[in-house]
Amino acid sequence: MHYFQYKNGELHAEDLPVEALAREYGTPLYIYSATTLKRHYRAFDSAFSGIPHLTCYSVKANSNLSLLRILAREGAGTDIVSGGELFRALRAGVPPEKIVYSGVGKKTGEIQEALLAGILMFNVESAQELERINAVAGEMDKVARISLRINPDVDPKTHPYISTGLKENKFGLSRSEALETYALALKLPHVDPVGLDCHIGSQLTQLSPFLEALERLKAFHGQLADMGVRIRYLDLGGGLGITYDEEEPPHPADLGRALVKALQGMDVTLILEPGRVIAGNTGILVTEVQYTKTNEGKNFVIVDAGMNDLIRPSLYGSYHRIAPVRERGGAEILADVVGPICESSDFLAKNRSLPPVAQGDLLAAFSAGAYGFVMSSQYNSRPRAAEVMVEGDRHVLVRGRETYNELLALEEAGLSSISALEG
Repeated sequence: MHYFQYKNGELHAEDLPVEALAREYGTPLYIYSATTLKRHYRAFDSAFSGIPHLTCYSVKANSNLSLLRILAREGAGTDIVSGGELFRALRAGVPPEKIVYSGVGKKTGEIQEALLAGILMFNVESAQELERINAVAGEMDKVARISLRINPDVDPKTHPYISTGLKENKFGLSRSEALETYALALKLPHVDPVGLDCHIGSQLTQLSPFLEALERLKAFHGQLADMGVRIRYLDLGGGLGITYDEEEPPHPADLGRALVKALQGMDVTLILEPGRVIAGNTGILVTEVQYTKTNEGKNFVIVDAGMNDLIRPSLYGSYHRIAPVRERGGAEILADVVGPICESSDFLAKNRSLPPVAQGDLLAAFSAGAYGFVMSSQYNSRPRAAEVMVEGDRHVLVRGRETYNELLALEEAGLSSISALEG
């Protein structure tokens, strides 16, 4: 459930008219619902109340500081994949002991920062990474808690770009490699192997891939026990899907019941890394129609939000519901909703049935709270959109729209000294 609903034909974000927010802050504009965010987090976290667990929100889904602050106050930890995400999580007030660090390419400086912060553990993805963490921790006179990410070779039945648990994916270790790497970890003096981790993909709409991966991890857990590795944390990652179009993903409560049953008898703390299922339907992207045109029977609605603002349709062919901010009657048309970027791949929707729209109308792209702003760019020298958080009848600007000067700020020093190269 989300709190973007029509009232008297006008789309509202909780109790505020979306049109009023767009006129105040301009477009393109991301609008988030705090009530939706908290509702989704509580629904997910409470699904696992029957067992020891830690819900670590996946920062990559939406890393806005204010959104992270709300989740931290709700009791969430975070799953991070970069030093920048660590910095954000700490600045937002997430306790370091609730932070797990994933990702295949951790740099030495990032490992140092995480050890200084005192995070819960690193999810390690290769033997070389394990050796680097051990060396860095040794130089700092610390012991790093680690888990190894197992690639269980389970088909998540999702888009290939967001599948992460098959043997052809770059993530994790095969089970045979993982056994060797855990044996190595037992010998290294500055790492403590306390966890077992996997993540099979994103936007999963069935329970079976989760349960298949868990059964493989349980068997592996037994092998580790025989080796003398005491696993205290079992990290099953995230990936539970949401409804964009006609998908019917399981409710978090269904996942919770299935996992709690499957984990009976295991003395571990379950770690979960939800991202999209928490943030996806928390946000919309509002855009203004600039022009409409027809080319030999093909209709185009040209808006001011482009692939630099919401790249998912261009990158994945993903579906986002597009609807007018003000409902209007009339015969629907079939049209492409396209942006201003100089690329033929710049679109928000193709061959979409829409009510009549006119220049100046506002449209909303729904389910844009995850992998929306975080994947945006400044391509074509376009300032990135503003972000607004709404709760009830109150709102706050949680990220201002970039200015042209801010686009150039990191280049100005080079501009002033370029003559030295030209000489």
